[in-house]
Amino acid sequence: MSNRVVCREASHAGSWYSSSGSQLNAQLDSWLSQAQSTIGPARAIIAPHAGYTYCGACAAHAYKQVDPSVTRRVFILGPSHHVPLSRCALSPAEVYRTPLYDLRIDQKVYADLWKTGMFERMSLQTDEDEHSIEMHLPYTAKAMESHKDEFSIVPVLVGALSESKEQEYGALFSKYLADPSNLFIISSDFCHWGQRFRYTYYDESQGEIYRSIENLDKMGMGIIEQLDPMSFTNYLKKYHNTICGRHPIGVLLNAVAELRKNGLEMNFSFLNYAQSSECRNWQDSSVSYAAGALIVH
Repeated sequence: MSNRVVCREASHAGSWYSSSGSQLNAQLDSWLSQAQSTIGPARAIIAPHAGYTYCGACAAHAYKQVDPSVTRRVFILGPSHHVPLSRCALSPAEVYRTPLYDLRIDQKVYADLWKTGMFERMSLQTDEDEHSIEMHLPYTAKAMESHKDEFSIVPVLVGALSESKEQEYGALFSKYLADPSNLFIISSDFCHWGQRFRYTYYDESQGEIYRSIENLDKMGMGIIEQLDPMSFTNYLKKYHNTICGRHPIGVLLNAVAELRKNGLEMNFSFLNYAQSSECRNWQDSSVSYAAGALIVH
């Protein structure tokens, strides 16, 4: 038997973000210095998972609300882009590498989740191919650096869940969300617009295409801020907006709904919105990014 620790390599470093620890650190510092900590401490954040040149500045607005002095466990819920998955999956790794420092997976929480029978185990290959969780690791490491030996992470790959499964996972994660020492990171970009994404919804009354996209995204963001899972589901059914983290967002909204039933007061605010480019004609394409935070009163 080998006692070697199973590590997930930082497979997207050097392409989606810098593989140099010092360069990455300087970039994250610069983006965070331009964001205000207006509403923290966050119990959950929604932030994008694109290459940092596209969304690093946007994501900073969410991470700026994180308080490392209270956070001891960071749950990262990211959508599955490459493998078909109808449930949620846990990683076979024990350690996630980043160019800043290594992050430890919380094996006790993993064991508790595993016992529910609601989770699959993804392969290390699937884990390393997927970017939706990895893109939050450097930012997590940076936000938590003042307490870097005092926290663990709980990465969860979220499949294409049915509404009832979103409710089940929401109920399961609600007890963790109720704990002030836990932080939830919900990994999602917003509208993927253009022929290459097979999504070209356009409301002419908004003017330019990019304004129509912004209006559509902001409608969805407003619905998320209402913290009503049903309204968000209905919005997606009506407009089919290509929000890739819709299932992680659905799990969060259902977890919040569960806690609000028990009288916990929470509110969610989006703090930043950006687009990778401004679409003006049918040949163009863009991806939208939004950053926001959930606060418990």
